[in-house]
This record gives sequence, structure tokens and C-alpha cells, in this order.
Amino acid sequence: MKTSKIAYKPVGLVLGTVSGVLAGRVFRQVWKKLGHEGDAPDATDEQHGWRKVLTAAVLQGAIFAGVKAAVDRGGAVAARRLTGIRPG
Repeated sequence: MKTSKIAYKPVGLVLGTVSGVLAGRVFRQVWKKLGHEGDAPDATDEQHGWRKVLTAAVLQGAIFAGVKAAVDRGGAVAARRLTGIRPG
């Protein structure tokens, strides 16, 4: 394994945690803006229909993936600028 990958591993773990927290906040704000009260329904929540459960899941997944990609890309670019080595 390359030294740059090993050195970047702790940074990647921290960025992963940050992106998860940030994505959760963004999703909650988007869910509210769409006019929904409270938290998004769980898949096993029988009080809500398929449409609402699947809409929430797809939206949450898309937001998580987008935020994670943006944070990971930003971290990789910053690491390359600081060290001159691409971390991947």
C-alpha cells in the first residue's frame, strides 16, 4: 500500500464522519422545505405509504452521495495542494 494512502486514511475517516453529519443536516432542511412535518419515515413505518417512504429514501441517498463526493473531492484536492501527492 502506498505511503500516501496510509497517511491519508485518518483524514479520510474524519471527512467521512463530517460528510455524514453534513448530509443529515442538508436532508432534514430539504425535507422540511418540501413541506413535510417532522422526520422522514422509516422503511418499516406503517403510517406512511410506499410513495413517501421511497421518496424519502431516494432523496436521502442522493443527498448523502452528493455531499460525500464533494467532501471527499475537497479533501483530496486539499491534500494534494499541501503535500504535492495525490492521496488515491
